[in-house]
Amino acid sequence: MEKRWLPWLVLLALLAAPFTGAYPVFVMKVLCFALFACAFDLLLGHAGLLSFGHAALFGGAGYVAGYAMKTWGVSPEAGLLLGALTGAGLGAVMGGLAIRRKGIYFAMVTLALAQIVYFVLLQAPFTGGEDGLQAVPRGRLFGVLPLDDDHTLYYVVLAIVTAAFLLIGRIVASPYGAVLTAIKENEPRAISLGYDVDRFKLLAFVLSAALAGLAGALKVLVLGFETLTDVHWSMSGAVILMTLVGGMATRWGPAVGAVIITGLETKLGDIGDALASLTHIDAFARLGESVTIVTGLLFIVTVLFLRDGVVGSVAALWQRVRTRVPPNPNHEALRLAAGTPTSQSGESA
Repeated sequence: MEKRWLPWLVLLALLAAPFTGAYPVFVMKVLCFALFACAFDLLLGHAGLLSFGHAALFGGAGYVAGYAMKTWGVSPEAGLLLGALTGAGLGAVMGGLAIRRKGIYFAMVTLALAQIVYFVLLQAPFTGGEDGLQAVPRGRLFGVLPLDDDHTLYYVVLAIVTAAFLLIGRIVASPYGAVLTAIKENEPRAISLGYDVDRFKLLAFVLSAALAGLAGALKVLVLGFETLTDVHWSMSGAVILMTLVGGMATRWGPAVGAVIITGLETKLGDIGDALASLTHIDAFARLGESVTIVTGLLFIVTVLFLRDGVVGSVAALWQRVRTRVPPNPNHEALRLAAGTPTSQSGESA
């Protein structure tokens, strides 16, 4: 059972992050990937649909939002809204074509559609090809608040991501979320109860796609560029890895997984250099070149020993610890006073 104070503690830590020496751009990048992972978990963890096409939603929305802000001069809030709508539109098309398939067939259809989006963006003139979309301006929020300052943009991104997390939590806790869980656990049973499961799953796909598009547009606003890396199939694999490592269908699991994976990809080289200087072992200095090996080993460990992910396993361990109530010396006397026998052996005695 989650502590009620834990979300407030996390939010307080995020509010204080810029004043503790944390690099705001890096933390904003992690927040964008955390939102992306939570959006994906809405589909996988709560609807049971494994999509290999979410990179197209994430990166495609980033391209559209970045191009609109750079070329058309739209405001940041309009760019973010356009990114979310682009993600929702792509999700409606992809979901509409794939939703009637199940299991691996559903995953392969989404992968094929995502590859189509990738090659379209590779050839489209407005994307910059392999060079990507560069020099996307941050502009002014609502024409008033300048976002060129990293600290100002940080709190804007934090507010948007927090609101998106609350929205995801509300969706999961709603009757609609309960129906999604029922479909995931026993789809034939949900059909027998009269639910149009394809309609529920398509709506879940669109909601997940819209939030993924918002995350992609936010990332473009933060970094100021968009590249083909975000629409490549490997990005879909990365968000799956984040969700599974953190723990799918858990409230904080995908976000924690995003922190772990993004942190490893960005800071593993620094960790290796620090270990090399402490231990005088030169092999640690090359640790940054082995990011894929380290993340692969982490995934293997998670699958073998942490089947519910980091957050799910820690929560289960905490629950087991809490249920182990220490013996109460007055317990026996209280049961006797209430006239309740303690055991069958006690009655026979």
